[in-house]
Amino acid sequence: MRRLRTAALAGTSALALLTGAGMLSPSPQPARTNLAADPVASAVPQFDHVVIVMFENKNYSTIKGGSSAPYLNSLASQGTLFTNAFGVTHPSQPNYISLFSGSQQGVTNDDCPKSFTAGNLGQQLLNAGRTFKGYSEGLPSAGYTGCSSGNYRRKHAPWVDFPTVSGSAYNVPFSSFPSDYSKLPTVSFAIPDMCNDMHDCSVGTGDTWIKNKLDGYVQWAKTHNSLLIATFDEDNFTSVNQIYTVFAGAHVKAGYQSSTQINHFNVLRTIEDMYGLPALGNASGKSPITDAWTSSSAAPTVDDPSGRSNTPGGSAATVRLGR
Repeated sequence: MRRLRTAALAGTSALALLTGAGMLSPSPQPARTNLAADPVASAVPQFDHVVIVMFENKNYSTIKGGSSAPYLNSLASQGTLFTNAFGVTHPSQPNYISLFSGSQQGVTNDDCPKSFTAGNLGQQLLNAGRTFKGYSEGLPSAGYTGCSSGNYRRKHAPWVDFPTVSGSAYNVPFSSFPSDYSKLPTVSFAIPDMCNDMHDCSVGTGDTWIKNKLDGYVQWAKTHNSLLIATFDEDNFTSVNQIYTVFAGAHVKAGYQSSTQINHFNVLRTIEDMYGLPALGNASGKSPITDAWTSSSAAPTVDDPSGRSNTPGGSAATVRLGR
């Protein structure tokens, strides 16, 4: 593949020289239709699937090395732990909204309901020909927009605040999380209920939940160009607001501890850079995460006159060059 790619690049350079010298006329280009947004130059891998799981209100020091969180600590040994990660604010809801839209949208409390017309990650992905879903544990039915039901809380499902991605196609119960992980959308959120997210129950309860529900995905992700992001909304109401955040999956350094300072806006910016999406709000002033990767799979997206894609679930007329 490396020889073929070198030859192709050499041929392209020669053709450009001949065209510039007037010896050849440029050929008409194929029409570009139904394309995902062109990716910017990026040191961030482009994953086929990203799953983001969020837990509640625990200090970094409670999780890091904690005997009640053996699985979350095992994710750090399998992937990259961020030792300098922070929530944006207190309380919970504005942190979720920030990660999803690049702004708190003026929210300073957990009151429900909210509704915004601002840009958001879900709509960005859809506009780019990608896919998105939010999976919430305890959601009574797909498309439910009520503020609570049993242990479900809408304040932890920020996409419901944005009407274009709150419907039954995008806002679904966690019970519909596929066992065939290849059927996952490009980016999804997995939100435990108020017990399993550690808000009302113990750290051990949440740690067991993620092991039981998502370890299968983590192990699959390592060999299927996919990623898990496990994080918390905020710490336990300290002024520091340091949170436990770990990445695990393909292209992720195993056992690496990153001291790069990040918050929810950096995570959003990283996901946006994966797919060449414009940075929303405060994410535009943050750098994407680049030190967690063993390599980048974000090779340039190029037109393919055949109209085919070599990316599972990819848009027509786009291919990713092999390395």
